[in-house]
Amino acid sequence: MPSVSVVIPTYNRPHLLPRAIESAFAAGTDVEVVVVDDASSDETAEVCHAIRGIKYVRLEHNQGVAGARNVGVLASSSEYIALLDDDDVRLPGSLDLQLTALKESDAALIYGQALFGGATDRVAHDRYPQPCPSGDVFWQLLTQNFIPSGSVILRRSCLFSTGLFNRSLAGIDDWDLWLRIAATHRVAALDQPVLIWRRPSPISDQGSARAVEIVRLSTKQFRQGWLKMTRVAEAPLQMRRKAARQFSQNMASHLACEALRSLSYGQVLSANRCVLAALRFHPYGLADRALRKLRLRYVS
Repeated sequence: MPSVSVVIPTYNRPHLLPRAIESAFAAGTDVEVVVVDDASSDETAEVCHAIRGIKYVRLEHNQGVAGARNVGVLASSSEYIALLDDDDVRLPGSLDLQLTALKESDAALIYGQALFGGATDRVAHDRYPQPCPSGDVFWQLLTQNFIPSGSVILRRSCLFSTGLFNRSLAGIDDWDLWLRIAATHRVAALDQPVLIWRRPSPISDQGSARAVEIVRLSTKQFRQGWLKMTRVAEAPLQMRRKAARQFSQNMASHLACEALRSLSYGQVLSANRCVLAALRFHPYGLADRALRKLRLRYVS
């Protein structure tokens, strides 16, 4: 049995996939790499067949990232499962470091920091997240997803007892899974970079670049799903209100940042959509964010 199985879903990115695969093998000892081809329409299959040592699964119909991850998990054979997107890169030795830490803990999963990368392969020195919360992180995670999916290693037993990725939550399926796990299990963290994350830009074709759609879906799931989780429903009203307020502030901040990023790319319409979405979904969160900035300027 391999020490860890790395599941890599891919769709029409044959130019990036080999680098992700190579990084997965270099990140640990005795690594199983499971590549799930999500019905690619280009030469992805040929590229995969030319790479030795991987377990290749071809889907006839596109199931999205969540569906492809589920297929990869079911096809894997290790007790420990890591996730990696086809455009991201694992840092050398990072899987071994995290796996050792996870085995020495009672946590259900372990994550690490991500370094921001780009289409030009330039890597920034900024680390995310800073700091790395660990232990009982449920209430922090309820208001903001600070766990980079490509930095995660999960215990297989915990994943199957909690449930796999929800295909209906495309774009936040990882956030939803982390929350379901954190509601009843502890989370460990390695406070150092383990991943180079190819951050989506306002002009990229990555699903997570659609800030407005992601915030809309997150808001709907927060109100109709996550607030109804047993741990939230049984919490004091004051705690639930605090979580709702922090969630709104974080969503508004995310949209404001994406609006500024869109403007930096000359995407005025995208920036306008982000601002309008913030006003529609989280007006109070946007107001709170603005007031905090005014207070900071006044104090300084």
